[in-house]
Amino acid sequence: MIASMKKYFLTGLATLLPLAVTLYVISFAVNFLTRPFVDIVTTLLSKLPMTSSGLLSSHQVIHNASQVLILIALFLVVLFVGMFARWLLFDSLIKLGDRILHKIPLFNKVYKPTKEIIRTLFASDQNSFKQVVMVPFPSSESYCLGLVTREAPRFPKEAPQDGHVSVFLPTTPNPMTGFVLVCPKSKLIYLDMKSEEAVKYIVSCGVIKLEKEK
Repeated sequence: MIASMKKYFLTGLATLLPLAVTLYVISFAVNFLTRPFVDIVTTLLSKLPMTSSGLLSSHQVIHNASQVLILIALFLVVLFVGMFARWLLFDSLIKLGDRILHKIPLFNKVYKPTKEIIRTLFASDQNSFKQVVMVPFPSSESYCLGLVTREAPRFPKEAPQDGHVSVFLPTTPNPMTGFVLVCPKSKLIYLDMKSEEAVKYIVSCGVIKLEKEK
């Protein structure tokens, strides 16, 4: 009886836990994006005639409605910025703003590398983080899964016949942190596998079975 209850409990936990984690992440993202504006929008909505009485007068309902409106507004702003960014004049203004931001002390130390990373991740013509490899790490007797980021810069002692690449090694169970290694191409084992599958394997601490690309 106890063994059966334990089995049912673990099955229920395995079913509900991914849903709970997903809801938590979505809630965190919504609160993060709407926090700077939610007080202003909530105050404006509470002054409308339709929210002065009835079900819509609830503070929680007004708060949730404010978050929905803010998310819609943010989506439209990002969409229009993306549309206008392809317009020559607006593109020139963006480049001018970039040059100004790059010259602001301290601010440019964060803005410039962040922009380069985001552009690399989301640019459709980039192959960064697409190729999965096995890297001998932390010794030659063991291997870690890594993602090739780009060709590594040339070093004075680099052998002419052998190129190097930069490889990111995500940590377990948090793939947002890790190590960046500069490895000779000859030391890597290239895998026919999606980067998403490799990240799942790393996050699950090796529990999820690796699958090759079909």
